[in-house]
Amino acid sequence: HFMRCNRIIILLIFLPILIHAQNVFNGIAEYPFIDTSKNKLIFPNSQTTTLDDFFSKMDSLIFTGEGNINIIHMGGSHVQADVFSNKIRENLMQFYPSIVGSRGLIFPYKIAKTNNPKNYYVSYGGEWSYSRNVNKYIEYSLGASGISVATQDTSAYLSIKLQPTDANIRYSSTIITLLGHSENNSMEPLIVIDDTTAYTGTYDSVHFCYRFELDNPTDEVMIQFLTNDSIIKPFVLRGIIWEPDQAGISYHSIGVNGASTISYLKCELLENDIELLKPDLIIFAIGINDAAGTNFSKEEFINNYSTLIDKIKAVAPNVSFIFVTNNDSYKRYKKRYYVNKNGLIAREAFYELANKYNGAVWDLFDIMGGLSSMKQWESVGLAQHDKIHFTAIGYNLIGDLFYNALISEYLKYISENSKIL
Repeated sequence: HFMRCNRIIILLIFLPILIHAQNVFNGIAEYPFIDTSKNKLIFPNSQTTTLDDFFSKMDSLIFTGEGNINIIHMGGSHVQADVFSNKIRENLMQFYPSIVGSRGLIFPYKIAKTNNPKNYYVSYGGEWSYSRNVNKYIEYSLGASGISVATQDTSAYLSIKLQPTDANIRYSSTIITLLGHSENNSMEPLIVIDDTTAYTGTYDSVHFCYRFELDNPTDEVMIQFLTNDSIIKPFVLRGIIWEPDQAGISYHSIGVNGASTISYLKCELLENDIELLKPDLIIFAIGINDAAGTNFSKEEFINNYSTLIDKIKAVAPNVSFIFVTNNDSYKRYKKRYYVNKNGLIAREAFYELANKYNGAVWDLFDIMGGLSSMKQWESVGLAQHDKIHFTAIGYNLIGDLFYNALISEYLKYISENSKIL
């Protein structure tokens, strides 16, 4: 009876969320080319309900206040900017009052001379170099983030301050993990708080990372280095994890501009880092760059994705998958734009992958209006003039839509698993 009452209570608590969802739909009524009736998760393999394990963990978190949920959102430039993914993150952080959110994995893109998400600020000094998984020549080891920065400058430093775009959210933690190391530990990282207190970390030689336990929660750190050897080897940083120090949801956004499936297959420490992140759900949004070329092969695309997924499942066997189809896009040739029909082929591939791996599909291609719809999105300020990327308004809109599709499926799960609903 207690659990049943709790389920009624949770539905009452969800009422403002459903009203918010309706407000989102009301807001897009002016965009008739967006088909909100298709805004749902689709399960091509009808023999399985692949998100049950994930939703069960959400139940545990909500009803008992116990457990940690890890979500990874993986893609290219759509994810690196962290507008689309951040909208989902912040919605999830607020959909239930007692949930405490962890910012999860971040990367100092600014050091790598590329765009940094606006929800954390990066400053640095000293000499740094970098490698990306989109490069032909990769000098430094890469992990799940697909990008790394390196320094052997003893005066180098890196400062990060988290600054959520929603004023109602504050990320802070007493546990921070640096994904990185130098050969023979010749450079050892320190975390300095308020320019006064320095912490040394515990080195994990299996996962090539340092774990720091701080006295007080913080959303701002400075990383400096000590040298332990006359021959200094570069310290290679693959990312920083703000770990949850209490029950909640961590939403890790992983994106590299221009990245394709083959790009992530270049990351030798991919499995290593995925094992550390312990994902319960992975949202795959890799594909827009695979389908950009003239020789796009559905079979090769599926094979690359399958290799990537098999690597992940080797260290996270119970993870659930949601595949986000490519958005409609255009190619530019001789100063003219032509609709990219590879989007239709990629869409078929995502359905086949979801069927193969018992995953769900969120069909962005279909929701946004199908082939050539990107021009309509551009005409009303939801997409950029390159007809590939969205504007901030557009990314926030699709973030809301995805969140609503996910929560709607969770509400269905609650209903189907409660005798009284």
